[in-house]
Amino acid sequence: MSILDLGSTPIEVAVRTAIVYLFLVVILRIAGRREVGQMSILDLVVILIIANGVQNAMIGENTTLVGGLISATTLVILDRLLDTVIHRSATVGRILEGEPVLLISGGRILPSALGRASIDRAELDAALRAHGVATVHDVRLAVLETDGSISVIPRDPA
Repeated sequence: MSILDLGSTPIEVAVRTAIVYLFLVVILRIAGRREVGQMSILDLVVILIIANGVQNAMIGENTTLVGGLISATTLVILDRLLDTVIHRSATVGRILEGEPVLLISGGRILPSALGRASIDRAELDAALRAHGVATVHDVRLAVLETDGSISVIPRDPA
């Protein structure tokens, strides 16, 4: 097989790659922030299997070096374009990246926010400990950030 015997045309590879990329952005956004900032072993396995599963969907019959390079280039270009759109449009940013979620306010857990964010009490307690806070009562604010991390602002010691 020649390096130029592509199987799928370069345009087909680029379009297929774009479709898979946009689909994954949407599906991972629906799955929630934890896929990014607080990945467990199970989350990582799912991401790896997804990557393997969509490979053929992106390149089709084109398993050449050129096909892989076209697919990789398409992904990088789409990522840069989407990043530019997100930074220029607050609405698109909120849709694709979400908004921070207040989890604790004034030493009180907000149960509905925990439910919306799919965070259980054990995860919240672990985040507090990671920030050097012993109890919920010692927290002024705890926020689930758009990257999946939890920011904790302790109460003033006074």
